[in-house]
Amino acid sequence: MESRFPHPYFSSHPQWRWFILITVLIGASMSALDVSIVNVALPTLQGDFKVNMAVIEWVAMAYMLTLTIFLPLFGRLADIFGRTKMYNTGFVVFTVGSAFCGLASSAGFLIGARILQAIGAGLLQANSVALITAAFPAKERGRAIGIQGAVQAVAMSIGPFVGGILISVVSWRAIFYVNVPIGILGTFAALYCLPAAERSGKREKIDYLGTTLFATGLAFLVLAVNEGEHIGWTAPIILTYFVLGAVLLAAFLVTETRVEHPMIDLTLFKRYAFWAGNLTGLLSYYVLFAVLFLMPFYLEKIAGYNPVVTGSILTPIPLAMAIVAPFAGHISDKYGSRVMTMWGMAVCALASALLIFTGRSPSMAILIGELVVLGIGMGLFTPPNNSAIMGSVPKERLGVAGGILNMMRALGLIFGVDISGVIFTSLEHQYILDHGYKVTVFKDLPVALRTEAFLHGFAPVMITLLVINIVAGILSAAKKDDPHKTPLEHGEPIDLM
Repeated sequence: MESRFPHPYFSSHPQWRWFILITVLIGASMSALDVSIVNVALPTLQGDFKVNMAVIEWVAMAYMLTLTIFLPLFGRLADIFGRTKMYNTGFVVFTVGSAFCGLASSAGFLIGARILQAIGAGLLQANSVALITAAFPAKERGRAIGIQGAVQAVAMSIGPFVGGILISVVSWRAIFYVNVPIGILGTFAALYCLPAAERSGKREKIDYLGTTLFATGLAFLVLAVNEGEHIGWTAPIILTYFVLGAVLLAAFLVTETRVEHPMIDLTLFKRYAFWAGNLTGLLSYYVLFAVLFLMPFYLEKIAGYNPVVTGSILTPIPLAMAIVAPFAGHISDKYGSRVMTMWGMAVCALASALLIFTGRSPSMAILIGELVVLGIGMGLFTPPNNSAIMGSVPKERLGVAGGILNMMRALGLIFGVDISGVIFTSLEHQYILDHGYKVTVFKDLPVALRTEAFLHGFAPVMITLLVINIVAGILSAAKKDDPHKTPLEHGEPIDLM
């Protein structure tokens, strides 16, 4: 769906860019809410559809896999056909997919509807930062991206709470139906507020071969990492996934250097701000979601809190991000992204170091303080880093740059959960075996042994996160930036018409 032109009331308004931001925030909050809200429903879905956990996990996995592998493609399509057109389409597809999810009569139907929903979310996410970057001058870009990050953080933090209420009071179908009115509102906001769809001035073809190689190669890699822990890292199928992923991605790189219009312009990676920003973005999300993955187990198994208290203790992380992010973006607009990203990673490193020494009987106040520190670090880092990435690319590559940015963060989420889970589980199980017990009877182990085994796996994971934060901080410190002179714009806003 495409608007011929924005409504004159909005397009003639001196603060038009803020209407564009509000429209983008609707899409950002909707997709972020959906990511966090669905996990709460998985046990209920398993019971209703009477399937095993391996099947129901694909309700979440199919969404993340589809979203991750197609983000760069959707960004590239936006660069060719227009970001507004793709964003409008994203609202429609996501809304229709959400309605189908609510109507699902089987697990297979729901998984298929989740894939459709992920396509819509990908069209939204790949273009959200690009629309903001095009609408705001360099001196305001960081603040605008910070506001977007804050809204996403709030949506993610309230997702489990809202999901729990909807499931308890209505049914699991309500967590999908709630997206429908939001999607309709977003569709009309996009039609009336977003700038006229702007196609690339050049006649560029879609790189079908490169797209196929990239999507399938990345899919095999993600599947290998995600399934390796369950099936076994030396299992033939996992090794096959790794080999296929490596071969296909290598073939993709070769293809992109030979085609006239590549899906991903590899020359973007010659810019330090672009490749270092994306790499550190991946590392930051690795750290964040490794903590979010392990802490519930720690809080319930070791600290003895119930799920409600556990959720309340974890909520300050996204809330701290939401509070800090707009200020961090605003400061980076004045002084550049380098200082803010460096300090953001330093604060995250401090949080990781503090979590290493979390003991068997933690003080709730101290633990919440440590998690707040992590949220502050992420809030300091993310908006300036995203602003630096988008400011380092030319206008005609904003879409694919936004797609890569969000893809790298999604990979950070996946790898953070899976790899940290492997490290933790391996060390925990080895500790149990070394003490003469079998892992298969974990619930029958002495309480003291279970506690020691858990901490034996938990602390090394926090140490790896500390190292990752230090590496990301060094990469951020090496950047040289001028917030008012970028390849995109020299301190002036882009003409959206």
